[in-house]
Amino acid sequence: MMNSSGSNPCIDDLAAPARDAVAAPTRSAWLAVGSIAVGTFAMVSTEFMPIGLLTDIARGLNVSDGTAGLMITMPGVLAAFAGPALIVASGRLDRRTVLIALTLLLIASNLLAAFAPNFTTMLVARLMLGLAVGGFWTFAPAAATQLVPDASKARAMSLVLAGVSAATVLGVPAGSWLGTMFGWRASFAVTGALAAAVLLVQLWLLPAIPPQRAIGARDLLTPLTRRMAQVGLLAVLFFIAGHFAAYTYLKPLLQQVFGLQANAVSTLLLVYGAVGFIGTFLGGSLVARSVRGTTLLAALMLATALLLTTVIGTGMVAGAVVVVIWGVAFGLIPVALTGWMMEAVPDAQEAGQALLVTGFQVAIASGALIGGLMVDSRGISPTMVLSGVLVLIAALIVGTLGRARGGAAPLAAIPE
Repeated sequence: MMNSSGSNPCIDDLAAPARDAVAAPTRSAWLAVGSIAVGTFAMVSTEFMPIGLLTDIARGLNVSDGTAGLMITMPGVLAAFAGPALIVASGRLDRRTVLIALTLLLIASNLLAAFAPNFTTMLVARLMLGLAVGGFWTFAPAAATQLVPDASKARAMSLVLAGVSAATVLGVPAGSWLGTMFGWRASFAVTGALAAAVLLVQLWLLPAIPPQRAIGARDLLTPLTRRMAQVGLLAVLFFIAGHFAAYTYLKPLLQQVFGLQANAVSTLLLVYGAVGFIGTFLGGSLVARSVRGTTLLAALMLATALLLTTVIGTGMVAGAVVVVIWGVAFGLIPVALTGWMMEAVPDAQEAGQALLVTGFQVAIASGALIGGLMVDSRGISPTMVLSGVLVLIAALIVGTLGRARGGAAPLAAIPE
């Protein structure tokens, strides 16, 4: 709702900390946002790097591949609970201090993993990572938007979330290459060195970032009392579960359904990450205009890609069409859903992000489980159909329940 001066008080309140901190998006402010974005890159690279090194790590630590898979599962489970716990524990602590502490934890996790003498030590390292990931996703988006003025919030958010796509394109493949060339321990050591470089940049560039307010355990329930936050979290469960039920089996899909050879599959996986990177920045521009519209677009694009897999045929061109649509949707997803929660609870952004992290992690685990059961019982193509249906349900939720009462404004438009 607009006031007599033509401004939106909801968005004005959201932007107040940023206006107090900076009057314009200065170069140092963008460098500070960039340091958070590179931290995101290092976090995601570390989280998913073992996927490409699973067998090597299992052999090196004398465990089965199935047991080694706990390196992926356990950080995600802990991250689901770490976000809400850390938001309460941090109280009124300067968010600069919090982000630096989480980066230190990332460094420690990588170094412990690089020198792990046994699998138990490796799991401790990965649990440390889960704590860092849950905390970073909770604090980073809100902190980044406090560093820039109102008109640049969406761009700052998309820059931070672009670290996810960049890690998919560069970080995870580079980690796998390092592991192949120099051993899996080298991959963790190099990622730890990158995190150390990020730490130095953060120490240099990050200004004080005061919290909006101290958040207690009861305050975590605030988003659950807001209709738009409820709708967003419900949509997240279907959206992300549908995505990961299918994404977990993207490589087998390209091989078995589209009939592609290993080199073609590698090329399309790289394309997937690259267009996802583009989609993230596109999402920043679109979210600035309409969060609901961007979320609905991402859901419809993803559902289209998933359902196309059953009718588009085989071969490289068919696979490329699906991968490009899917990849762009993948890039839009985190920006759209993060923007949704920031709009839904502008006075409790960190609490909203904490619940969003929990929702994401629960949906990822649920989606992977659903996908596994479907692939084992029905095959890959039926799994894609089920995933598409789940995403369509998310689109239905956004389309029918997601219209804000009174017409909530989008995040501030990005200047051309």
